[in-house]
This record gives sequence, C-alpha cells and structure tokens, in this order.
Amino acid sequence: MKNIEELIESLNLIYYEYEKSSNSFILDRNYSNEHIFEELIKITYLLSKHNINFFVDEKKSLVLNADDSFFSKIKRYIGSFFQNIRNSSLNIYILNDKKVKWAKNMPVIKIETIKVDFDFSKYDALIFTSKNAIYSLNSYNQEWRAKPIYAIAPQTAKVASNLGAKIKFVGKEKHGDEFAKELVPLLKNKKVLYIRGSKVVSNLVDTLNANGAVCDEAIVYETVCVSFKKKIKLPKKSLIIFSSPSTIECFLKNFQWDDSYKAISIGHTTKNYFPPFITPHVSETTSLDSCVKKAIELSN
Repeated sequence: MKNIEELIESLNLIYYEYEKSSNSFILDRNYSNEHIFEELIKITYLLSKHNINFFVDEKKSLVLNADDSFFSKIKRYIGSFFQNIRNSSLNIYILNDKKVKWAKNMPVIKIETIKVDFDFSKYDALIFTSKNAIYSLNSYNQEWRAKPIYAIAPQTAKVASNLGAKIKFVGKEKHGDEFAKELVPLLKNKKVLYIRGSKVVSNLVDTLNANGAVCDEAIVYETVCVSFKKKIKLPKKSLIIFSSPSTIECFLKNFQWDDSYKAISIGHTTKNYFPPFITPHVSETTSLDSCVKKAIELSN
C-alpha cells in the first residue's frame, strides 16, 4: 500500500498537516471555518477506505494507528504535561509578531502597505507567495477575492481561504522557483497577476512569461527593519527562527550573533541568504510551527 504522504497528495490539504514523527494529522487551530470540516471529512474517508485506524483527539487532530484506551490517554496527557514544561523553558525566538506555542516574539521587521489601483477584470487568476501580500492588499481592496488563487504553500492558502477567496492551486514544493515550474502547465495561455512585496527571491515572473503565460506583477507592501537603540544580546543557546531573507538582515543590524545560538531557516531559499558564520538548520515545511518543532528537536 502507498504510504500516507502518497495517499493524501490528491487531497490538497491546507488546514491539516501530516506529521510523520507523531503519525498524526495536526490541525492548525488558528483558523475556524467550514473548510476545516471539509478537510476532516476528506481525511477520515480516505483513512477508512484504506482500513487505517485513527481517532480524533481533543484538539481535533487525527492520530493514526494509536491506542485510544483510558490508560493510553492518561499516558499521553502526562507526556504532554512534562513536554509543555520543558518546551516552555526554551529560548525560542520568532522574529515577527506571529504567535506560536513555546516561542517568544522578537519582531525585527515591520510591513508597510503600498496602495495600488487594480483592474482585476483583466486577469484570469492571481498568484501569491506571501501572506503579507494578502493582508496588505485586503486592507484596502477586497475585489481580489473573486479571482482564482494560486498560492505557494498551505500557510499562504489558509489566509486567502479564510478571507473568502477560492483556492485553485497550492504549491507542493513551497519554494519560489520550484513553484514557478509547477505553475507553467497550469497557467499556459492565461493572463495572471503576481501580487508581491518589494523584495523577491525567485524568478517566477520571468519563468511564466517565458513559458506561454502573460504574468504581470504588483507590489503591495515593503518590509523595513525595526531599529533598536542598541544591539541586544539574547540568552546563550537561543534558538532563533528566520522566516525570510529580511529577518536575517534586520536581525544582524540589531543583535550580536553568539556561537551558542542555533538558527532555523523556514526554507531553502532563506537558507541561501545567511552569512558564512551562521549555519542554519532548515525546517521540514515552510511554516513557523514546523520551525518551532525543529528548534525543539535541536534542543534535545
């Protein structure tokens, strides 16, 4: 039989993420809408079809092939209790204001919206590779929601979907240039608009325009560094999560790097922007939750 990753590939999940280490489908509880229930039905139907045992825990996550007896529940509860105590004592830092369990926030960047006039009627679809692009655009224009959305990753798709947009495609590779290659056969002979920030690290527009699509682009935000009055020293053995090239630049403007620190990169694109004296560890997926899990692994 196919493994779980192969079985669920066609489901195009964005709210549930399969975690191999715990053999579970973890629900992103930051969102609450009808699409979550739709995904839950898809997953449970697929698992039942392939005779895979599972149960839904109190957090609405699905645990596969696990004992759901009373004693097993007690054991999981005790394990979770001590895990929470240990993980809460770690110095894990996220360099923006996104809240993730067990991590502290140390924002080094801020997003400034750029207002642009749009005529969405000219385009067959919209492309997003950043949640910030969606938030910035939506702050002054909601007409974009009527267009099919091509999103680079589940984290981006969730934001668009939660605002009422229709998700046409979610990238599997989750990195800019690979995402562009995925889009080539899907957008051939279409006119599309790539809505982005002032800085990009991929050749998405050039790739699409060279392969039969007409791709325009619009800049709806810029990322600027937060300026601290003096450089700050974080505790020894801090685990620091970098979610974009801008966070690397802005962190090093304000903080002194210590050899005891460990850097976690949200993806391979961001990894390429680290200076030689920092060797980052790359998270399993391009989400901050995955980065925090990687940080916890590195602390063991």
